[in-house]
Amino acid sequence: MNREDYLALMKSKVQNVNLQKHMLAAEAILRALAPSFAGDEDEWGLAGLLHDIDYETTAETPKKHGLESAELLQSYDLPDYVIQAIKVHPGYLERKTDLDKALYAVDPLTGLIVASALIHEDKKLSSIDTNFVMNRFCSKSFAKGANRDQIKACSELDFEVEEFIALGLKAMQSISKELGL
Repeated sequence: MNREDYLALMKSKVQNVNLQKHMLAAEAILRALAPSFAGDEDEWGLAGLLHDIDYETTAETPKKHGLESAELLQSYDLPDYVIQAIKVHPGYLERKTDLDKALYAVDPLTGLIVASALIHEDKKLSSIDTNFVMNRFCSKSFAKGANRDQIKACSELDFEVEEFIALGLKAMQSISKELGL
């Protein structure tokens, strides 16, 4: 299967358009992160694209989130480490690989960046910068669902929060049309 096949699979399993956009944003950020760890950009991207494929079916049983995705994806031609990162990203299991750690930290970052763009006058990613997002990051009452401690886990990858946000924002800006922002 190629990326377009996996995108079609994701869209067949995830009906919520905003969740689909979140997964596209995670894909873009992970693709941007991969070279820092000699990772395969396509494989890292697939981890982001597919990481919440079971989100709607596990909404009532959050402890199964990630586990059902891993089970579903076993039958596809994905590297084991990609499936493992998807399995551990909710935070219930130990993160061992760079991809595990990256997906865990990226997951809430997309929401923080989207929320930051949405409070800007024109609601465009191109209108905000790292400083704008950092100011929102420091405001605990803003985008409460974007777990700051989880984003700060970027330190496990030797990234400073500001640097991590800058990379994430740039990656999301590169797909702003797909995100509608």
